[in-house]
Amino acid sequence: MSTPIILDCDPGIDDALAIAFATASTEIDLVGLTTVAGNVGLPKTTANALAVASFVGAPDVPVTPGCAAPLLRPAYDAGHVHGESGLGGAVLPPPAREARDGHAIDFIIDTIGAARGEITLVATGPLTNIGLAVRREPRLAGWVKDFVIMGGSASRGNVTPAAEFNIWADPEAAAIVFDAGWTVRMIGLDVTLRARATAAVQERMRSLGELGAQLLLPALAQYRDDDDTTGEPPVHDVCAIVSIADPDVFSYTPSRVRVETQGTFTSGMTVTEFSPADGCNARVGTGIDAERFWTTVLGAYQTLPVARARERA
Repeated sequence: MSTPIILDCDPGIDDALAIAFATASTEIDLVGLTTVAGNVGLPKTTANALAVASFVGAPDVPVTPGCAAPLLRPAYDAGHVHGESGLGGAVLPPPAREARDGHAIDFIIDTIGAARGEITLVATGPLTNIGLAVRREPRLAGWVKDFVIMGGSASRGNVTPAAEFNIWADPEAAAIVFDAGWTVRMIGLDVTLRARATAAVQERMRSLGELGAQLLLPALAQYRDDDDTTGEPPVHDVCAIVSIADPDVFSYTPSRVRVETQGTFTSGMTVTEFSPADGCNARVGTGIDAERFWTTVLGAYQTLPVARARERA
């Protein structure tokens, strides 16, 4: 039986690849996309979510925009990594629909509240929407089946030496989320930096019809991740979805994670204690089977109709 998920995201190249995988995987039922400012501004993350969903065959999945700025801080984006549009070199057909009316926070609360214990909430962008949702409805933490984020790190950062982008972009929201009373399953840089689109992986993507030719390869070709000096960029956000579809890809260590909001040099750091005296609030990803990861991802991608379009032509 597939797992229903809401994906709160900021597309973004790796978010786009995550949407494609969530659509393709038979283990995932994508019941909604909510958007937040992050990799690019909210109008672009929302437009990208709509365009990617339509392109990969999920034109009816609701897309609901959320917060356009962090809770307390100025908005910064990662356009230097994801390109001006947010999708690198990918140029997709415009979607034939608009985003839903309303706000992501209400969609998250209402949808999960109507199916308590059934829906997994996944966040692959800054945690602004999630922080406000759980602040408005604290019972949300007990209503989800699971809560997964791509964000943070137990060892290092990618925006600063201490902080990963999604946490750094809105550390106050992240602090709310980690203190909300649920167990956060944190898929951070410790594992996502080992999920790289190697030359061999990209070569396999060339066989994926228009999916490879129009989305995957041109997006990755202009993915200027600060940690990539090889032309083999990590696909961070895809990891969060794979962790639901194929749980054995990752291993975890129970931990206590606190988010630094004050430090001059450490703001946004996820301070991770692996043997806490006061109990755990997270399961932190510490291991990945990268070969199995790509077998799972590429196997799902090839089932999409758009991946077979070139074969039929």
